[in-house]
Amino acid sequence: MTRNLRPTFAAASLGVALAGAWSTAGAAGFALLEQNASGLGNAYAGQAASAQDASTIFFNPAGMTSLPDRQVVLSGVGIRPSATFSNSASTPPLGRAGLSGTGGDAGSWAFLPGLYAAFAITNDLRVGIGVNSPFGLKTDYETPWLGQYQALHSKLETVNVNPSIAYRLNNVVSLGAGVNWQRAKAELSQAVYFGAAGDGVANIEGDSDAWGWNVGAMFQLSDDMRVGVAYRSNVKQDLDGTVTFSRPPGIPSALAPDGDISASVNLPETASVSVFQKFGDKWDLMGDITWTHWSRFKDLTITRSTGALLSTQPENWDDSWRFSLGLNYHANEKLTLRFGTAYDQTPVPDANRTARIPDNDRIWASIGLQYAFTPALLIDVGYSHLFVKNGSINQPNSGITALPAAARGSLVGDYDSSVDIVGLQLTWSF
Repeated sequence: MTRNLRPTFAAASLGVALAGAWSTAGAAGFALLEQNASGLGNAYAGQAASAQDASTIFFNPAGMTSLPDRQVVLSGVGIRPSATFSNSASTPPLGRAGLSGTGGDAGSWAFLPGLYAAFAITNDLRVGIGVNSPFGLKTDYETPWLGQYQALHSKLETVNVNPSIAYRLNNVVSLGAGVNWQRAKAELSQAVYFGAAGDGVANIEGDSDAWGWNVGAMFQLSDDMRVGVAYRSNVKQDLDGTVTFSRPPGIPSALAPDGDISASVNLPETASVSVFQKFGDKWDLMGDITWTHWSRFKDLTITRSTGALLSTQPENWDDSWRFSLGLNYHANEKLTLRFGTAYDQTPVPDANRTARIPDNDRIWASIGLQYAFTPALLIDVGYSHLFVKNGSINQPNSGITALPAAARGSLVGDYDSSVDIVGLQLTWSF
């Protein structure tokens, strides 16, 4: 590789790293539905209508009017995605001989805590607060591997604080609303090829905070049937951070300069319609349709603090839909068994799949139970396995299309993925 291409690759590596910052998560794209453990056994079916506990603050704040006067929920969910690459026709950058390896299993465990509290001001007026993580996860590849110029380490953490209010207009209609303060932090890395000098690594860190909102309505159509509608707004995160490079001997810092960077990511809004129906004293049936406005994620532009453009990575994601169905069986006064399934459509087009987001359509299979130690103290456990459709990938190692493909190299093959999710929750009414 000629000397004048080296800084171009260094700049491009940052753009690709940020553009693929989010890994395979529990829900499609990089969203996280796992905001409680009580809904996990139902594959999160009907969450905008079930109002089974204070975690309704996230799914539909209007549901607080159906809760006891004072309630606290503590939830913990572990997510273990698996993503393994099989090579078919990958090409390393021109002159980079001897590169092999498929990166091992890129998935690893992530823990998602959730905390919710809801309180009655009057019989019809409720307030609450939720703390959770609506986006993120992580991937790590073993080195060396054929896609090391696309991805090595990726990690995104978000914290969302959601104070909410709900009011019961009458025996049928309740309304709710909340504001959301969200903090995001990303850590990313990938290899950079410096020609005859060897490989280096680009590392970036960035963070930001932003505001959003959510609203919902609950309709108690009969003693046995509720319908819920809910909407969560988009949240625009303007990330500020730094890029640092580890360089092989002989490469001056001017060719791959460290410095400050910025990028904007417009996290999508969602809209849900849910139904909750009781059948006698033993059975509950839940259903849900959710739309996510992922088409907002068209590209990611990275700039230095000077305003100089580093890279623009196209994404061109599609809006996605999720359809779910859940069932509860009340075995006795203390024990409830939960079952659920869902079809979760990926927003990632086949042509835009990346090593950091090897996402595809998925089907949920879920089970769980709730046990009441007392009427005021409940425990929920749940488990879901997500069957993720195999997906092909053909990703260059740079967003700089002016460079010849042989110079950039590419990752070409298939991904075999799945996700396992376990959850535990305590609910205390007092």
